[in-house]
Amino acid sequence: MIEIPSDLNPGLVPLAFLLGTWEGAGVSDFPGAEKCNFGQSVTFSHDGRDFLEYSSHSWVLDNEGNKVRPLESESGYWRIDKDRKVEIVMVRDQGIVEIWYGELADQKPQIDLATDAVARTAASGPYSGGKRLYGYVKSDLMWVGEKATPEVPLRPYMSAHLKKVVTPEEVADMARNLGDLPDDGIAFFR
Repeated sequence: MIEIPSDLNPGLVPLAFLLGTWEGAGVSDFPGAEKCNFGQSVTFSHDGRDFLEYSSHSWVLDNEGNKVRPLESESGYWRIDKDRKVEIVMVRDQGIVEIWYGELADQKPQIDLATDAVARTAASGPYSGGKRLYGYVKSDLMWVGEKATPEVPLRPYMSAHLKKVVTPEEVADMARNLGDLPDDGIAFFR
């Protein structure tokens, strides 16, 4: 279920499905880089202004699913206009800054994005742009990313399946809202 916080900027309501912390796993595979399974934690938050704050941390997983080492981190700001056009400013730990543009699909929580501008520091690796697709599917957040470098044309390189993290405060709120349930617990199912 998608909840819309009362203090969310009204212009951000179409992006409310992203709010919260999401965790899960995915696969990374790109020529010249180590192919691996990875874990990821993504947070979308807001403070009442006209953007969502985004933060993502991923790490390499071993064959048993244990954290081995950090993989990538990125953070940024997501905006949407009245025509469902999405714009993102993002910075990555590799020394890359990107501007992404895209669109929220009509009648479904899916966002298609492509880079419009890329700036790199001298220490960053080769990168010339990318595409991403985010989707809210059966209460989970899924995404796939494509990447291009001067040597490698645009191709998929990462994807993940994330589940929303429920905080202890959210569990307590849910419990408080269950006050009208029958005491015996069985009558509820009749």
